[in-house]
Amino acid sequence: MEPSAPADTAPGRKRGRGPVGAAAAAMCLGLVLIVNGTGAADPPPQPGEARVYPDQPRPAPHDPPPLAPLPTAAPIRVRIPAISVDAPLTGLTLEDGGRLAAPPDDEGNLAGWYREGTAPGAGGTAIVAGHVDTRQGPAVFYHLGELRRGNTVEVDRADGDTAIFSIDAIEVYRAERFPDRRVYGAAKGAELRLITCGAGFDEVEQRYRGNVVAFAHLTGRRPAGAPDG
Repeated sequence: MEPSAPADTAPGRKRGRGPVGAAAAAMCLGLVLIVNGTGAADPPPQPGEARVYPDQPRPAPHDPPPLAPLPTAAPIRVRIPAISVDAPLTGLTLEDGGRLAAPPDDEGNLAGWYREGTAPGAGGTAIVAGHVDTRQGPAVFYHLGELRRGNTVEVDRADGDTAIFSIDAIEVYRAERFPDRRVYGAAKGAELRLITCGAGFDEVEQRYRGNVVAFAHLTGRRPAGAPDG
């Protein structure tokens, strides 16, 4: 069973067509995956037990305090220093049937954001999805499961600013138990979800059994022209 679609990822919007109904599942279908013998010996890393926080998807008191949402601006690049991600972002829309289209599977270092929903840094829940692997090998979010609470995600925006997020939780879900509301639910602040495939690989069905999801909240803004760090 694939994850079903919520109505929207930004607060205060009317319910309409489901925006990211199979955002996660779209990353997991139709590829010759590395764990079934296309050139890599190991499956993608998954969060260890100590890095899964099933009861705390929101910032804990000791986490960096949230920053007020930024004005809406399209994201153009995502960087995750802890796992060496530095990738351009492409806008994703819905295919027939309400499934979020995946980034091209011949571009391993490319992630996508749901452009009809919340832009990263704006108020609401922004969705960024990427392949865990392609026919060529490990892809942009291969190491997503290695993230830890407190790691940072930087999203460069078309207005020149960089939105900086802090990771709150890394969770793994089987497809039949994917918690739509928990992952896609609207937020008052600026939140981010990073999604890829995980939860083991089904050799019979030739697909991953579920998804890895990273939860994050906005904690910083670097203005255009300011030095990194």
